[in-house]
Amino acid sequence: MNRARRLRFSSSLSGLLALSLAASGAAQTSTPKTDDAAETPSLDQLYERGKALFDQFAPPEIKEQFEFPSKEQWDAFALRLQQALESEDLSQLAGYLPEARSALAALRALPGYEDYADWLQERIDYIEAADQTKAAPPPPAPVRKGEPAKGPALVPYYELWLERMIERPVPAGASKLLPTVQAAFEAEGVPKEIAWLAEAESTFNPDARSPAGAKGLFQFMPQTAKGLGLSTFMPDERTNPQKSARAAAQYLRELHGKFGEWPLAFAAYNAGEGRVRRLLEKRGGRTFADIAPALPSETRMYVPKVCATIAVRAGVTPENLPPPAG
Repeated sequence: MNRARRLRFSSSLSGLLALSLAASGAAQTSTPKTDDAAETPSLDQLYERGKALFDQFAPPEIKEQFEFPSKEQWDAFALRLQQALESEDLSQLAGYLPEARSALAALRALPGYEDYADWLQERIDYIEAADQTKAAPPPPAPVRKGEPAKGPALVPYYELWLERMIERPVPAGASKLLPTVQAAFEAEGVPKEIAWLAEAESTFNPDARSPAGAKGLFQFMPQTAKGLGLSTFMPDERTNPQKSARAAAQYLRELHGKFGEWPLAFAAYNAGEGRVRRLLEKRGGRTFADIAPALPSETRMYVPKVCATIAVRAGVTPENLPPPAG
């Protein structure tokens, strides 16, 4: 195995570690955020975690062929990717597509990394969509008067995600888990159609986990889960479909009450309600479309993906999603 290939593999692992940093809360992920960063792992902690996993689980033949990235490689790449995820520039995020795909191939080859590979596959979905935006027409300006906003005017890049989702098969776990999740949402007064958010979060895998510690159908970080009344230790209730769905519905209901529309609630679920509130105040906005250009790249892709998933799976477009009951 030549040195060039070893370095390419190192770069792909650096990409994975950087994506796990983004998932920790400093950058955007499909994980509900709070403004409390107390449990966010540091850059050094994430590096050491990744190296420990490699040292523990990588088989000897993998270690013979590939090397783990140096701390210097990790620091440099993590910083650049974090900046891309935080940036408003979708083309900057799209530029990481080759390395993210390489990281996914590396994870698929390592025993014990299946859940992380599934998590990374979801992140690549956003990066691929960001790449598609380079050829897509710019989203229309938000509608202020006359007819209510629909489709792309309500949720920029909604049509792009409709095209991505319409031919995508329903996740394998959906048929079994959807009735439980929908019943939990309805019990909290949240439209049952929004239960399809679990596809965007975990592809209906109750055991899904991220490198930063998010778990379950709705990818709760420990601090958020505890704040919603879920145990995270023996048993970890984030992996309980009924309890985690009830918590997600409660949180989404709360966010809709604060922001008044579902696209903004989804943005707050992903990027943190404090960030969404500050942008609305700064820009004098009222809707997701008003602040979308100023949101981090991943959140800009996450919200239209959720809306398109609900439209394709449940037949309800964003403008027709009802508010919480009661």
